[in-house]
Amino acid sequence: MIRVTRLNGERFALNPDLIERVEAHPDTVVFLVDGTKYVVTESVDEVLREIREYRAGILATSYEMDRGEYRPAEPSPAGVSSVVPFPSREER
Repeated sequence: MIRVTRLNGERFALNPDLIERVEAHPDTVVFLVDGTKYVVTESVDEVLREIREYRAGILATSYEMDRGEYRPAEPSPAGVSSVVPFPSREER
C-alpha cells in the first residue's frame, strides 16, 4: 500500500495495483480501475515515486525470501507469521 493525502489533510493507504492512471488537473487525481477517483495533495511524480518504491520493496523482499535471508521487521501478533518463506534453492 502507498500512503497519500486528501485535500483535507486526511492520510490514507491506497493499493497501487488498482491504480489505472494519475493526472494533474491542476490537483492530482488518482483513478482506480473500478472508476473511483481520489484527489490528493501529492504531485503526480510523488505518487509515481511511491508506486515505484512499493514495487521495489516487494521485489527486494521476494529476493530475500528466495535467498533465505528474509527477516520480518516486526513480529506478528501471538508469534504467528503471515509470511511463509520460500525454500532455498538447495532444498528444491
